[in-house]
Amino acid sequence: MKKYNVQNYIRYKEDLKKSMPPEKPYNSYTRDELVIKFLPLVENIARKFSTSQQASGVLTINDLIQEGALGLTAAVNRLDWSVLSDKEDVEKTLKSFLSKRIKGAIRRAIDINRGDIKIPEHKLIELRKNEGKDRMITEMFFNSIFSSIDEPINDDEDGYYQVPDRSEPYNIDLLNKYLLSIMKTHLTDKEYDVLRMSYGLDCNKMSAKEIALTLNIDIISGFVRVSQIKREAIEKLIDNVPPNQVLDYL
Repeated sequence: MKKYNVQNYIRYKEDLKKSMPPEKPYNSYTRDELVIKFLPLVENIARKFSTSQQASGVLTINDLIQEGALGLTAAVNRLDWSVLSDKEDVEKTLKSFLSKRIKGAIRRAIDINRGDIKIPEHKLIELRKNEGKDRMITEMFFNSIFSSIDEPINDDEDGYYQVPDRSEPYNIDLLNKYLLSIMKTHLTDKEYDVLRMSYGLDCNKMSAKEIALTLNIDIISGFVRVSQIKREAIEKLIDNVPPNQVLDYL
């Protein structure tokens, strides 16, 4: 792993120790106290990410901690204590909520700073010679396509720290129609709707809350459920679409 900038890291740990708020009920912490209290959680999560050149580009562990702290701050600003107070285990729910957004902020920073990852030409030739029989082709296609068109929207945790890619290496309209036809064949109606609304394939992009409201999904757990359906739908496409149907798009 890339090493810490020792001087800055020691200073950070000392400042954190001095400013750590005393233990008390979570709903009695101020916004700033909550941020400080969960900074150790940020470091714990950041240390689990690889900081090799291939994994995180130019980012060091200090950078990951900083990006995680930004995600933590944004998450604390969105806390709804009227919802948290109804949970049996407030601490567990709070840590789960914050952890997901800290991880998301770090992943987005890594994606932005890692740079473009291109498939080597010799690997493409090898895949094409395989005549589309390798599942990896399908997996490569859907993962790259959906990540390429997944630009941020102005509402939720997914959009705040991303930098949109304005390049258009393929015909967007043609590709969207092709994706919709494949999705219609292999997905359920709910999976189809969640995926097309999430990525704006034939409509404006919608947030998880908007999708949950439109499809009558429980609003309280709407973001989690919509994300789950989206992941399951992409996995289903990878598992069921024949590789030779996507080979020409690589």
